[in-house]
Amino acid sequence: MYRKGHVGASLVVYAPFGFLVAALASIEVGLVGAAGVASLAMVPDLDTRVPFVKHRGITHTVWFALLVGVAFGVVGLAAGLRRGVVEALLFGGAGLLFGVVTIVSHLLADALTPMGIRPFAPLRDTEYTLDLFTAANPIANYALLGLGGVVAAAALVAGEAVPM
Repeated sequence: MYRKGHVGASLVVYAPFGFLVAALASIEVGLVGAAGVASLAMVPDLDTRVPFVKHRGITHTVWFALLVGVAFGVVGLAAGLRRGVVEALLFGGAGLLFGVVTIVSHLLADALTPMGIRPFAPLRDTEYTLDLFTAANPIANYALLGLGGVVAAAALVAGEAVPM
């Protein structure tokens, strides 16, 4: 997928979490989360700019998703420490989830293409692909972007409407 498709996929995957964030905190916090996952949707494709790193290699694995999740979790943990241990654990868990979800959404979008992904490499070299459309298909990319926008917006509005 291209950027638009990846942004859409990140919003689709984020939507259930955005619902919870809007219900438990506010729609504004949910919007910040949506903007965050959308802005980081292309992180795995940074491999195209790093010499000696194969495209759809290590940055397109669950191991990379966990690494990014742990990095965000540590930042969340540190940010929450000012408010106490419970807040630190909550922020750390949210950061971990945010990082993992962002990368996994990218992997799911790439699994829609014929090239597919090998998410468990190097431990398991099985390729996963649904082979639905090429990454360059503009209709598929715009459709995924539109779907992501609608699903995320609906989830945030529904979450905000939950009486607390």
